[in-house]
Amino acid sequence: MSDSSLTIDNILAPELTLCRVAASSKKRVLEFIAEHIHQQDESLNDTDIFNNLVSRERLGSTGIGEGIAIPHCRLDGLNRVIGVLMTLAEPVEFDSIDNQPVDIVFALVVPKEATSEHLELLSQLAEKFNESSFCEKLRQCQNTDHLHKAMISNQN
Repeated sequence: MSDSSLTIDNILAPELTLCRVAASSKKRVLEFIAEHIHQQDESLNDTDIFNNLVSRERLGSTGIGEGIAIPHCRLDGLNRVIGVLMTLAEPVEFDSIDNQPVDIVFALVVPKEATSEHLELLSQLAEKFNESSFCEKLRQCQNTDHLHKAMISNQN
């Protein structure tokens, strides 16, 4: 798979786009991500996903500021990149670089051997989330269908 074929719209399934999720903590957000990935693909272990996300967070928060977090991890045995987009009903503390709570989360789970693809996707996400009008559009979405369309319709 070449870098150019990995775009947000081809890794984000509508089933993994979640609007106004009630989560009380960073830990619960990461658990929710792992559980939803497992629900979509039962061959993937939610505990492994959660533990890998937590391990990555221990290296430094993936809260990039302005209410955005991009938790990510590598996973043994995965043969594709999985994206999960969530808006939160109420912002949660995420140890973000600007100390602001997070209400938009885009999680990436990538194959263990992914390198440049992983970095390219993180770059695409950071660039999109750097646009405050785009983030505001996501925050205004009232359901998952609108949220998914808003996320993928703004492709570069």
